[in-house]
Amino acid sequence: MSDGTTMPKRLPKGCIEDTDRHGNVRVYFREKGRPKIRLAGIPWSEPFMEAYRAAVEVRTVAPAASDTPAARPAATQGTWRWLCERYFVAPEFTGGLDPRTRKVRRALLEATFIEPIAPGSAKLFSEFPIDRMTPKAIRVLRDRRADKREAANGRLKAVRQVFAYGIEAELVEANPAREVPYLTGKTEGFHTWNLDEVAQYVKRHPPGTKAYLALALLLFVGCRRADVVALGRQHIRKGWLRYTQHKNRNRSPVTLDLPVLPILQRAIDAMPAAESDTPALAFLTTEYGKAFTANGFGNWFRKRCTEAGLPHCTAHGLRKAGAAIAAENGATENQLMAIYGWTNPKQAALYTRKARQRVLAGGAMHLINLDGSKEPEVPPGTEVEESGTLLASK
Repeated sequence: MSDGTTMPKRLPKGCIEDTDRHGNVRVYFREKGRPKIRLAGIPWSEPFMEAYRAAVEVRTVAPAASDTPAARPAATQGTWRWLCERYFVAPEFTGGLDPRTRKVRRALLEATFIEPIAPGSAKLFSEFPIDRMTPKAIRVLRDRRADKREAANGRLKAVRQVFAYGIEAELVEANPAREVPYLTGKTEGFHTWNLDEVAQYVKRHPPGTKAYLALALLLFVGCRRADVVALGRQHIRKGWLRYTQHKNRNRSPVTLDLPVLPILQRAIDAMPAAESDTPALAFLTTEYGKAFTANGFGNWFRKRCTEAGLPHCTAHGLRKAGAAIAAENGATENQLMAIYGWTNPKQAALYTRKARQRVLAGGAMHLINLDGSKEPEVPPGTEVEESGTLLASK
């Protein structure tokens, strides 16, 4: 069990780990002199980062009681707050987003209302005329959070969505936020498992255990936590698994048809019938026979990793490992998109580019020589990657 202080992966700024009386590791956002805010989900996951951005926004500028929607006077027509409040009751917001996303997005936008239009100014963005909201003005809103890149980009994304609604509703003519780029910077994200780590996990959790089946589903289906908790035998027919990804299911759903690999089928078949085919119709269930929530599964799987001596490994890291292995074995960007449900080739290109770099370097490194010979002294191998990203199959 992690002691809450030795996590190899660095948490976002302002976050701490704490262990409750049951031994569960929790992550909180904390600022000096203020209560901690619990952040649900696995660190660096999408739900976690949404909660983190909301906590940063709310904590940075705590709204007064008069700033609550019920206490505020009606917004002046044509102002930024007026447009946002129209958005809050529009179908794009009330019907197209999950409750958690709505809560986070509202917090992000309402925090902009009490931003001064200039340092020291008594005028706030809440009363800023939308016909004067140029890219320069929106860049000001973004850069007020520039010290916390995720918060800055979360705010910019929310502002873009409001203007997109405004165009659709014919309340504005353009989306100036589209001309403001996201702040960039390298983030490591989740650790990508290597094959040594997979072997170490399997040694602790062998076939026939729920922990092994969880690993097999994550690695050989390539799904996210929110998807793996819903998968069951009802999704498999004639050797194919069909499921609709949880992410964006209400706006632009992605349904995938994937062949069930023999190694995955063996993992399913190795489970006792009572655990592999439950009334909940889920392969993975709690000790009480109930289906996991995504966050509950993430916490449970993290404990299994810790038991195997892998506290830095996560469920999402297996999804990344599968993509990396497939790319090194020659999968194309289109093939990776078909497996993982990505709609943007840039996501797949991250993996194929790394794989190509390895192959090209392996075929050219011997050209660095002093005698003019083009013969490699040591044939480049593919069985071990020293970086620890993965071990390709021999």
